[in-house]
Formats: sequence, structure tokens, C-alpha cells
Amino acid sequence: MKPEAVAQLQAREFAWTPADFERIRQLIYRHAGISLHEGKQAMVYSRIARRLRETGHDSFRAYLDWLESSRDPTEWQEFINALTTNLTSFFREQHHFVELARLVREQPAQEWKIWCSAASTGEEPYSIAITMADALGVGGRFRIWASDIDTRVLQVAQRGIYKLEQLKPLSPEQLRRYFLRGKGANEGLARVKPELQRHLQFLTLNLIDEHWPLQETFDVVFCRNVMIYFDHATQRKVLARIHRVLKPHGTLFVGHAENFSDVRDLFRLRGKTIYERL
Repeated sequence: MKPEAVAQLQAREFAWTPADFERIRQLIYRHAGISLHEGKQAMVYSRIARRLRETGHDSFRAYLDWLESSRDPTEWQEFINALTTNLTSFFREQHHFVELARLVREQPAQEWKIWCSAASTGEEPYSIAITMADALGVGGRFRIWASDIDTRVLQVAQRGIYKLEQLKPLSPEQLRRYFLRGKGANEGLARVKPELQRHLQFLTLNLIDEHWPLQETFDVVFCRNVMIYFDHATQRKVLARIHRVLKPHGTLFVGHAENFSDVRDLFRLRGKTIYERL
């Protein structure tokens, strides 16, 4: 990091040293698999400084000492929440939903089981649900497990309430069919209809945990724009476990910046950022 950038950080509310950053980097890697590079120092300072204010600590060292000595999982979850990134939108990477619809229409009679492994604030799993309902009807046989490591964003997803401007990628017909528009104080908002939401189950899940709270094998897994935060060893470990919960020839959708050519023993590239389980 450039000396002037370090000086700028040190001039802020709390003292900040390379040792603080390194310690945070090791902790988040150990607990969430997230690999932070040097360019993330300003982001880390800003997000963890909020935890210092919330918990009443006057230095990063004091906060981290307290965090590591604490047996209460609540602050560990807040620490992880603070360092996760939750960029998402409805029907992001549209070609994935086109392919999902094609797959479903080829086998409309089966019960489809889909796992969205980085649900964030819900736009992705609801996009999946809308795609499935468009193909099979809202009463169709499909179930979606929507998980995330960040408990705060999952609460937003479970509420299923969005600003109308967030719903612009939907067609007018989809908006009418799957959402209830707010009135009065809720003008400009829309809520996911219960008949669509009933297909989804939300759960907290850390992809690097040894035991995932999943009892199913899936036809489709969405794991998009997650692996970019993991190093190679963690990617391989997570992909091997996704392989185990995907049915043979099941489909894995990944993010536009992710390439897994070194796991050819597990997955075969079948389209743009679309893999088939071997």
C-alpha cells in the first residue's frame, strides 16, 4: 500500500496498523474463507470501525482481542457480516435464467430442487423462482434453498420487499403476477406474493464449514460471484463439496469472472459460465 494511503488511514478515528489488517485478514480467512488483498485496507478499516463503535472499543487490537476471547457467536457473525460483499440485482447475468428455463421445460414433470448458495438480499433466488414459475406455473413442483453467510441480508431476503426501481428487470406481467404493490405509506414498494415465496427456504450457511445444513441433492446449484473471494485451495474444497450435493449431470451456474478449468475431474464446461457435474 502506498505510504500516503497508509498515512490517510492512520489519521482517521482509530489507529490503524499493518498488523491490524493482517490479523483481520487471517481471521476472516479462517472463519469464512474470504481472501483479502492489500488493496482492501480502506474497506476493512471502514467496516470494522463500525464494530468498534458498536461494541465500545477504542482500538482494533482491543476489539480483536475481545472477539477472539469471546465464546458468544453473535459478534463473530457481525464480524463476518461486516466483511461480506452483497452486490446483486434481479436477473443478473440473464443468460443463466434463459438456460434454466430451457432445462426445466425439457423435463416439466419432475420435482426440481435448486440451491442458491449466495442469496444475498434475495434478488437472485426470487429471479430463480420467477423463472421456474414462468416455466411450470406458480403451483409447479419446485423448491429453492436460498442460503448466505450474512444473516442481515437473509433477513431482507425473507421479507421479500423491494423498491419498484429494483424490479425494473421484470416484465410488467411478471411484476403483476408475482408481486403486491404497496399503497399509502408503502407506495413505491412491492412485496413477493406468498404463493411464490412458499417455494423458498432460507438458511444461514458458511460454504467453508465442514457440515452443511442440507439434506438434499440438487438438480441445479447457483454459486455465482462467490469463488472470486476464495483462494485456489478454498475454491477446490468448496467445488468438491458442491459436486457431492449435485445430482449426476446436474447444472452449476457460476459468475461471469469465474473459471474452473482446473476441476475438469468434477465439472464439464457446457456453456458460458455454465458447468455440468461429472
